[in-house]
Amino acid sequence: MITRIREVRRARKMTLQDVADRCDPPTTPQTIGRLETGTRTVSVGWLNRIAKALDVEAADLVQLPDRADIPVAATLDHDGAHAPRREGMVVPPHPEPGLVAVTVGSSVGDYRSGDEIWLRRLAPEAFAVALNRDVLIPRPAGRYIFGRLIGREGDKLHILPFGAGQRQTVITDPPWAAVAVRLIRSL
Repeated sequence: MITRIREVRRARKMTLQDVADRCDPPTTPQTIGRLETGTRTVSVGWLNRIAKALDVEAADLVQLPDRADIPVAATLDHDGAHAPRREGMVVPPHPEPGLVAVTVGSSVGDYRSGDEIWLRRLAPEAFAVALNRDVLIPRPAGRYIFGRLIGREGDKLHILPFGAGQRQTVITDPPWAAVAVRLIRSL
């Protein structure tokens, strides 16, 4: 079986140690290196453990003949675009459990018409991780508020909407909130 563990790991900007530490149970970077190079056989169990550590599907780690890769053609930095130092590829986004989406109908704040914003739902006890990030919060009667979570006091969330001239809104005890994790924008 031909694996793409190394390519996916590099696309995620992770070291062998990072992957080894995120495996459940943790392993050594040498083991991950042996699995990448094929000096150790990759079992389905290892494939699943490494996929979970890399936050991808196990199928993303296997080279399939009918799936097109997306090669990295250039790297962009402060000096402009440059050829990459070594071959690489990017992993297309995959939906995961607990995601919801917002589609942008007209430009507001940093978002443009046609954008898709993927958000991860959070339970009330996890709202603190969304502080100073863009969030979607349900309101009564099928309405929502989307804006920046700028503060939390007990069960009250302080949201700053993106529209020009809009004022801070305080939402009390929402059943859930969703924090923006990915922006999909067509060029």
